[in-house]
Amino acid sequence: MSNLTEFEEQQVTRANDSGRVPVVFIHGLWLLASSWDPWTALFEEAGFAAVAAQWPDDPENVAEANAHAATFAHKSVGQIAHHMDDVIRALTLKPMVVGHSFGGLLTQIVAGRGLSRASVAIDPAPFRGVLPLPLSALKAASPVIANPLNRGRSVPLTLKQFRFAFANAVSESEAKDLYKNFAVPGSGVPLFQAAFANINPWTEAKVNWRTPTRGPLLIIDGERDHTVPPVLARAAYKLQKKNPGVTEFAIAPDRGHSLVIDSGWRAVAETALTFLQRFENQY
Repeated sequence: MSNLTEFEEQQVTRANDSGRVPVVFIHGLWLLASSWDPWTALFEEAGFAAVAAQWPDDPENVAEANAHAATFAHKSVGQIAHHMDDVIRALTLKPMVVGHSFGGLLTQIVAGRGLSRASVAIDPAPFRGVLPLPLSALKAASPVIANPLNRGRSVPLTLKQFRFAFANAVSESEAKDLYKNFAVPGSGVPLFQAAFANINPWTEAKVNWRTPTRGPLLIIDGERDHTVPPVLARAAYKLQKKNPGVTEFAIAPDRGHSLVIDSGWRAVAETALTFLQRFENQY
């Protein structure tokens, strides 16, 4: 487990010692692994062993992340996917995987490698073959992709930008709380990789959705999501639906991109949990 952080090693060891089916949670841009804390508690109560994976070099908390923003720069989809591969392969039992935003893309990548027992991709970032380009998604990504130099930078969101990209479906007060408690800078690389995935034949933002070992997959999307509008998530679903495995799609009514961290998180978590419980004994 030499490539894992101390935090991840502790979680993996605990999961392996428990003998319970693990669930690996993968966060997206502008968040940390700690954003999954309510989810991991819920899944532990349900009898799973929760593992909240970190991206390479992730700081331990929001304050440290904002104080050392440069830490996030240059992290690519391929590099992060390789790290998630390491986390999963360190587990004794084949895990479930749940991811949000770019974590939803990473979830589909590791599932496409046959590493997941079953998966839930929530508001997943697009991959090669997902063709729609909604204006709201372009606007949400514009703080990064509007400047080509941001590819090599770590880019924070302002409160106004966070409000549009994440917290458009909650109150102004809750949006401010979410920004204060969860928002951290994000690497520019993944957004450029996703934005140009369909014109770059060597892109790392690609998913092997054809593999028969992908396992069951549920895609959940927020009805009011600006960053990953339903048209993007449905396009991913249409490709994934061609896989021989179970593939399902669900809309979270009246929810935005913050649906995994805001006051309505539990309803989304329970949808994911119910789906995964159907396949707990598959292996």
